[in-house]
Amino acid sequence: MDRYIEFVTNHWLLFIALMVVTFLLLQELFESVLRKFEMISPILVVAKMNNEDPVIIDVREVNEFKAGHIEGAINTPLSNLDKELGKLSKYKHKPLIVVCQTGTRSTTACKKITSLDFEKVFSMTGGMQAWEESKYPITKSK
Repeated sequence: MDRYIEFVTNHWLLFIALMVVTFLLLQELFESVLRKFEMISPILVVAKMNNEDPVIIDVREVNEFKAGHIEGAINTPLSNLDKELGKLSKYKHKPLIVVCQTGTRSTTACKKITSLDFEKVFSMTGGMQAWEESKYPITKSK
């Protein structure tokens, strides 16, 4: 035990770094276990589109959506999501795939959506950036 204390006192920066990394890993582990939605890749989104007829919710801003989106996606910007959740309630029992540009806004949107008892909610990892890198089709609107 004395050697551990000696190590910590001699290498306190390393010890602090270890504690920070451990905390972040545990936080990610608990969050992934407790979240009520699933993270899926663009290829699994395509599989769901072919088999389950999901509803695609794009939470990017209108100008981002117009620049290119998944065909059939409903644009509901994250900034307006609270106001628009009533319109989305008709899809409570359908698979709901939430998309943004990189995957961060969709995670926030999924947390809000699952808090209202939507049954099957998915967040596309990597967002539209990953979708376009995978060379999947996009639709542009005016």
